[in-house]
This record gives sequence, structure tokens and C-alpha cells, in this order.
Amino acid sequence: MPTAAPAQARVVPTVLLKDAVKRFGGVEALKGLSIEVPKGHITVLLGPNGAGKTTAIRMITGALPPDGGLVQTFGLDPNIDGESVRTRCGVVSAKPALYDRMSGWDNLEYSAALYGLSGKHRDRIREAVARFDIEHALDQVVGGYSTGMKTRLALSRALLHDPELLLLDEPTSGLDPESSHAVLKLIRDLTADGTTVIMCSHLLVEAEGLADQVVMLDDGVNLLDGSQEDLIQRYWPQTLLRLDAEEPAGIDAIRLIPGVRNYERNGIATVELDNARLIPDLVAALTQRGVRLTRVEVHRPSLEDLYFRVRREHREVTGAAAPAMTSRGVSAASNSSESNVRAAARQ
Repeated sequence: MPTAAPAQARVVPTVLLKDAVKRFGGVEALKGLSIEVPKGHITVLLGPNGAGKTTAIRMITGALPPDGGLVQTFGLDPNIDGESVRTRCGVVSAKPALYDRMSGWDNLEYSAALYGLSGKHRDRIREAVARFDIEHALDQVVGGYSTGMKTRLALSRALLHDPELLLLDEPTSGLDPESSHAVLKLIRDLTADGTTVIMCSHLLVEAEGLADQVVMLDDGVNLLDGSQEDLIQRYWPQTLLRLDAEEPAGIDAIRLIPGVRNYERNGIATVELDNARLIPDLVAALTQRGVRLTRVEVHRPSLEDLYFRVRREHREVTGAAAPAMTSRGVSAASNSSESNVRAAARQ
């Protein structure tokens, strides 16, 4: 009699939140949040201020207990096995807590002692600070550091013990463009070595092309999650084409061409096609009508396009206010959920 094949072992995600709830007084910061973070991937929690990103990060390490639902890190309950969880994590908060009266080197040596590093901890410190180009400032008192220098020091500190999971809350806040680019490159390099990264951000440009998984949060709930490519394919399964012409009104004739699913013109004409094979026929048809095209471009929707489409659909269902858009990302929505949560936490 043939032997049954052994059941395949289930891969335990690095982080698992299932229907997680967190309240501060009468304010619900998380309302049944579910996230699964695979090992060795970059997961970006994206959303406006007050969406619940920082609360989720603090629950993952056990700094905040959930009021409902399941939270697991490395398959452990961080509220029961908090010490085991936290020694395997590196954390950089939005406003890192550093000892301002101590030098940068002393800050790192003190942290190395807390992590239980010995022997070659000085080599670990030198290696960490070299990544962020702050060797020249290690003898200076941290109170005199700029915001960007403090962020670099906090990042160096978080990597001292080679953490399996790196949790970053707005890691490029206060950094100049060159330093921001270096930090984001380091994040990608770390995952190549097997490190798992969870990064909070309200900057769409940071998540674009960096995230293996995007999780869009709003008001304590998960609007959607998945890879950027999968999400774009889900919302735009058809080919998108952008057109312009010397006489743009002439492009309107495209509505009559078979295979055109949707058409709109607001300056540039945007066309939704059944498939990309129709593009040569479409261009030929317009040319035969005497339309002199000046632009024919296949449009790949960006994360910004995806974000605002999801937000728009969410608002249509819930009546929620739209977030303001900055030059680099999303700011807080018109509601005051962030202020409410902070006020409740202080009570």
C-alpha cells in the first residue's frame, strides 16, 4: 500500500495580525486590522497620519497590548514572550529616544551592552555608523546633532545586533535627499540578506518600487494589501493609453473604435483598451481621420494612482473625508483622528 505523502509544513509569517483591535479611552485606533508579513520582504504600511501605522508597529513588539484579535511575531505572542521578540527586532521610531548629554559613541556602546553584545561590539558599532556616514560626529554630544544626524544614529543603533525584523516609523524624516536615498537602498540591501522590514510611511514616493507588499491603512482599518503589481492589475486589468494631438478634439473619434472600453479627455486623452494589440490599429484609425498625434504613451498606473483610486472608492462607501496631498505624500485627512488618539492616550 503506498505511503501517504507528508503534509507540507506551514510557513510561519514573521508578523501576523488578525482582526487586531486597539483602543485609547473611547477612541479606536485599530478596528480589526489584519496583516501578514512574510520573511525577508519589505512591507510598507501606507496611509495618512492617524491611520494606525504607529499603533500597529508598537503592538508587533509588545509595547502595546491588543484589546482584541491576534498578534504574533515570529510565531510568538509579544505580550507573553516580549523579551524574546524584542531581542530579535530593531526599531527606529519617528522621534528616536537618544541620550542627548552623551556622545554618539556612548549612546551606541550603551545600546550594545543592553543587547548583550560583547567582544567585537566596537567593530559592530564602526560597521553600523559607516553605513550612515556619521563616524565624524561620534565624539560629539548628541544634543548638538541635527534631526537628520539623530535619525542616522538611531538607524545605526537599530542594526547593532543584526535584527531579524526591522521596524521603521518614517525613517527618512528630517533627512536630506541624498541620505534618504541611502537609507532606502540600505533597506533593500538588508532584505537581500534575509532581514524582514516593516516601514511606516505617508510618502508615496518612498513606497514606489521599494515595497514587496503594500498595506494601505485608513482610520484603523486595512483598505487593501498585496504587491504593487498585483494591486495595479486588480484595479487596471486593461491597457491604459495616453494620447495627445495638435487638435485634441480630433481624438474623440476614438470612442467609436471597437475594443475601446473607456475614454476621457482632460487635456491629455486617456483610453482604456481590451488589450495592447489594439494600439497600432487605433493609431492608424486616427491617422486616417486626419488626426496628427503628438503623443502615444502606454500608461503604467503608479502607486499614487492606486492610492487615490482606493481612497476615492472608500470615501464613496463610507463618506470619509479625503486626505490632503503634499508634494511627496499624503498628509492627515480632514478628520482629527490622530489628535483624538493622542489625547485619549494621555488620559
